[in-house]
Amino acid sequence: MASRVTGVVGRARGEAVLIRRATLRDARRLTRLIQLSSAYEGPYAPMIAGYRVGPDYIETHQVFVAVDDDSRVLGFYSLVLAPPELDLMFVADDAQGLGIGRRLIDHMTSQARDAGLDGVRVVSHPPAEGFYRSVGARRIGTEAANPPAVMWDRPEMVIPIA
Repeated sequence: MASRVTGVVGRARGEAVLIRRATLRDARRLTRLIQLSSAYEGPYAPMIAGYRVGPDYIETHQVFVAVDDDSRVLGFYSLVLAPPELDLMFVADDAQGLGIGRRLIDHMTSQARDAGLDGVRVVSHPPAEGFYRSVGARRIGTEAANPPAVMWDRPEMVIPIA
């Protein structure tokens, strides 16, 4: 599967930010981004313990990665089309606050619109609920804890696709 650059979507630290389809070669870097995420420290650590994004996952799902001019991974997301769900979304700790998350959501909504979807479900990491609300998601319920990996209830949300 060849990488397809989907456009310059802004700048981070003065550099162009590209969002492109993830390639099989990105698997290790995406896994590393997840494993290093400070959002999953402490009580949230069990959820990502041993989690990996493998080449099979990238091949099966709509996975897009944001990179800078040096091809450094700034963040990524995975859109599942049926049923529509934002399965994964991570932004590198040192890229947070630069608008990467919003750019990824904008890209995801464009992809969802092109696929004919009218909404995308998100089961949010509890501390990320405010971010998803800020990009237009609305809460529709609660996903119950699923021990031992997920020990807490999570907000279930939907991002409407206009």
